Amino acid sequence: MRLLLLVPALAVTLHAAVLGHMQPAEPLTEARIHTLPVPEQPAWLDYLTRSQKQRLADKAALAAELKAVGRTESIHSKAGHGANSMPLNREAGFYGSAEAYTTAENIVSFQTPAGGWSKNIEIDKHHRQPGEDYAPDNTSQHLAPDDADRPMEPTWNYVGTLDNDATTTEIRFLALVAPHASAAGRTRYQQAMERGVRYILSAQYPNGGWPQVWPLEGGYHDAITFNDNAMINAIETLNLAVTDQNYSFLPTALRQQAAQAIAHGLECILKSQVTIGGRLTIWPQQIDALTLAPAGARNYEMISLSSSESASLMNYLMTLPSPSPAVVRSVYAAAAWFQQHAISGYIYTGGRETPGGRRLFEKPGAPLLWSRYYSLDQEKPIFGDRDRTIHDDLLEISEERRNGYGWYNTSANQTLVAFASWKQKHPMPRANH
Repeated sequence: MRLLLLVPALAVTLHAAVLGHMQPAEPLTEARIHTLPVPEQPAWLDYLTRSQKQRLADKAALAAELKAVGRTESIHSKAGHGANSMPLNREAGFYGSAEAYTTAENIVSFQTPAGGWSKNIEIDKHHRQPGEDYAPDNTSQHLAPDDADRPMEPTWNYVGTLDNDATTTEIRFLALVAPHASAAGRTRYQQAMERGVRYILSAQYPNGGWPQVWPLEGGYHDAITFNDNAMINAIETLNLAVTDQNYSFLPTALRQQAAQAIAHGLECILKSQVTIGGRLTIWPQQIDALTLAPAGARNYEMISLSSSESASLMNYLMTLPSPSPAVVRSVYAAAAWFQQHAISGYIYTGGRETPGGRRLFEKPGAPLLWSRYYSLDQEKPIFGDRDRTIHDDLLEISEERRNGYGWYNTSANQTLVAFASWKQKHPMPRANH
């Protein structure tokens, strides 16, 4: 294993070069679809049309509620802890409690007409009222003038998303509560689960990937998103729909459709693993919907290789019961990359009260860690700032971003431990000659 050695964290910076500027992902548009080979265009045009129609239907549903209750403006929904309010790891008895039933009823109330959910909802404490927004205000509090995170419609964003574990957590929580509910409650929760599964299937792109937000919102939200495990969560939830007893009520045809979507998603994952110099490496945080090329997102999330998301993708691939040769090669390549780019002898710690902010400190024997982002040209750590500048030194970016984002992580340590066991059962396929 080749370990990267870093200069001491307190060393004087010899240069402060800006390596480049973040370019956000392009949205999915009809014009871009027409650049595809002609046989591929109909499926994408149909997808875009369905998305546009569903967005209008979602808005019409809220407008109808407002008319029915005699309001001209919607009730603003309060932000909460979102997925963290819906624990999936409690003892079975918890899911038959009054607390769990209350959360389940609130979940059903916040389901969008499309079948998904927004993120960061106060879902454990609040039941959505007629005429209330489906989503809280998810707008960033640090928007720059040219911020890629600025919503196209400030009052209508993240209305149905896989971001921050949204939608998939709601479905899974309902699946845990439904067996304990009354007949009427069980029917209500299962109907919401089915609509949620259909939402995930509807959101899947023709090439097997998933956008962060559906119906499509534009901007980087249209990129196929590995960030926050959005795509992995979608696939794993569909796998529950196929295999888990709590989902056995779903129509057979729908479960078959879910199985096909899982296989299609796997194809997308394998195709999007980045090749550099003829060598497979790891994955980006998000990829272009049409080209599968690495893409940027928020102002400080540049085109790059992404270690945390790649560890999650590698973990998923190692769960497959009968991995194909392509999957095995993918896993071995990612493991080799992680081994070659591990950083030894440092910890990532500190914060606002620490001189210089959150950064690396020398500590012999510390667990291996990895930078969150690596450049595509040199495969070295890079860091972004709110002004879209890209740097190769963490101390060059603003203190706000230095302390407000996770620039290093240890995620791949457990992944490599799992790989050591996994490879005993799955030797590297022989190269074709």
